[in-house]
Amino acid sequence: MPIHSDRVEFPGSQGEPLAARLDRPAGRARAWALFAHCFTCSKDFVASKRVSQSLAERGIGVLRFDFTGLGGSGGEFANTDFTSNVADLVAAADWLRAEHAAPALLVGHSLGGAAVLAAAAQIPEAVGVATLGAPADPEHVAKLFSTSRDEIERSGEAQVELAGRPFRIRKQLLDDLASHSLDERVGSLKKALLVLHSPLDNQVGIDNATRLFAAARHPKSFVSLDDADHLLSRPADAAYAAEVIAAWAERFLPPAAEAPHAGDDHEVVVRESGAGRFGQEIAVGRHLLPADEPTWLGGDDAGPSPYGLLLAALGACTSMTLRMYADRKGWPLERTTVRLRHDKVHAQDCAECETQDGHIDRIRKSVQVEGELDAEQRRRLLEIADRCPVHRTLQSEVHIESEPA
Repeated sequence: MPIHSDRVEFPGSQGEPLAARLDRPAGRARAWALFAHCFTCSKDFVASKRVSQSLAERGIGVLRFDFTGLGGSGGEFANTDFTSNVADLVAAADWLRAEHAAPALLVGHSLGGAAVLAAAAQIPEAVGVATLGAPADPEHVAKLFSTSRDEIERSGEAQVELAGRPFRIRKQLLDDLASHSLDERVGSLKKALLVLHSPLDNQVGIDNATRLFAAARHPKSFVSLDDADHLLSRPADAAYAAEVIAAWAERFLPPAAEAPHAGDDHEVVVRESGAGRFGQEIAVGRHLLPADEPTWLGGDDAGPSPYGLLLAALGACTSMTLRMYADRKGWPLERTTVRLRHDKVHAQDCAECETQDGHIDRIRKSVQVEGELDAEQRRRLLEIADRCPVHRTLQSEVHIESEPA
């Protein structure tokens, strides 16, 4: 399924703007999810991007964002802690609820997994939580800078290097991490839980998955990520995780809306998709297509515009007509390319038009033919291009009858 990835921004828990990406299917989203990235990572980290976009390809829209002080978000990382991360998640859910729909799924990677477990009670619409390589205790993260712990305790802060990048860690982060325990929260989750973990994870051991699974009540599921690393750096591992999450979530999500159905190959059915202001679902016989308006007209650009579809019909008909004619003549036509544009012009500026008042629609059609064709064959094909059925329909008198269904 084709997807769109849009940049968005919303205020975080500390009032700073949080940079985000909205990965969504081209048509109606089956449901919406929040994705929380790993400690000191970002929304554009390999696993964040791959899992989110894979879910979008399966019909689930995903909001992934940078926590305060990370990636493209505002604020100072040194002023954040686990509590502020959880509050950022709640702010993200509030924005998603206001702009699209409340998140039905919460997905978190590593410490982000612990964060979605901690935030779940504050997002009542969520029906499921999925964690990827999550620690059973947020304090597990403190092991990443254990060599600097004495300095942090003594001086109140220290600069540490994580994944090759410097970060300023303050004592408030250590104290806050130590104050959180997930056992009680997981036990009272009241949402479906999916724990995904690799037995070869050398950063967050598999025993963390065991502890989370044991603390949770049913419905709960565990899936081994086999030989994946902690960061899901291989594309296949991230895609597999997304596929499992989507399949697991199917059981807990509301039924998908039935697509519009055309009665036969001669009927076209157009129905509002419910995605955005102008989103449409089109059934052409057994084929399904999206339609929308561009963003500058207030749409989401989730599909071709009505005029885009009109030009597409004319271009496709032109190309098909040339193929049929060339094949019948036995001419060496290799490929046809048709480029089209639509605009409105003053009638008085159109020498070929009968109407001389107001504006008229103008379609400019450029036809390119490839192959060992002589000049006469090329001239004739250009004549035939103006004789395709859709071209003739657009230039003839058309009567459209509207009636109530």
